[in-house]
Amino acid sequence: MPFSDYVGGDNDWHIMNHDSYDDSYIRGILNTVKTIAMVGVSANVARPSYFAFKYLLERCYSMIPVNPGLADGELLGQKVYANLAEIPEPVDMVDVFRASQYALGIVREAIAMNPKPKVIWMQLGLQDAEAAALAEATGMKVVMNRCPKIEYGRLSSEIAWMGVNTRTLTSRRAKILGGGIQRMALDRATTAGGSTPAADRAYRNGDGGH
Repeated sequence: MPFSDYVGGDNDWHIMNHDSYDDSYIRGILNTVKTIAMVGVSANVARPSYFAFKYLLERCYSMIPVNPGLADGELLGQKVYANLAEIPEPVDMVDVFRASQYALGIVREAIAMNPKPKVIWMQLGLQDAEAAALAEATGMKVVMNRCPKIEYGRLSSEIAWMGVNTRTLTSRRAKILGGGIQRMALDRATTAGGSTPAADRAYRNGDGGH
């Protein structure tokens, strides 16, 4: 069944179309989450998960590494946990860096957390319709088959600086924070985490969603 065809009956949720995402949806998530638990992160500096973890950590996200093989140690100065249940602080987003067959179990672990994360993000190549449906049925936002490192670089214009996005070298720079590392500009119009059916209906009914 296509993601966009899955409707949740009388419940106020639906499976959104995960074949593509509006920039406002992705930007809203990356602008509002602060703490990210990366499940399956590697300590191998040649692995994509290590690069993504380091990149997001340098952009002022609070990064929590989750990997049972590294538990009780540290990764880039951050304590490593064996699973989501062991994390003693609230988590805004769970970034799944494992194979698709593990996604459903990780979503179930995330649902059991208190408080529950706001976002499940599945990395490039990772898609699981059942896991997405379960997460969205409990009110979480879902991103699949995307990398937050790539999306951050694209939306913050870091990729464009290198001529990758525009294919044109430019001297224009986005806003820079201290230390030479850019945090995504927050001065663009955005909906925090993207719109939801309930918010859309409230707006149409005249209360503006407030």
